Amino acid sequence: MKINHVEGNNKGKIILYALSTCGWCKKTKTLLSKLRIAYDYIDVDLLEGKEKERIHDEIKKWNPNVSFPTMIIKNEMCIIGYDDEKIIKEIGK
Repeated sequence: MKINHVEGNNKGKIILYALSTCGWCKKTKTLLSKLRIAYDYIDVDLLEGKEKERIHDEIKKWNPNVSFPTMIIKNEMCIIGYDDEKIIKEIGK
């Protein structure tokens, strides 16, 4: 599975589940880059078969609707959708 890493300031483990064609996902990636936050992301729509199923199951633990973007921060909290204020409050400090 392709997990992409973006370099930046380490604020703990941040993983973004996104779609390659989603405008809100792109906005979230852009905001994280502007904040110079290190994070990993997976473009779920580019996965296939069992890999895609496994990631969907992982997302469901945090976001039962499996909507995008879904961001998991330090395996402690989840931000669903593009919420710039919440992202800045939680990890942009």
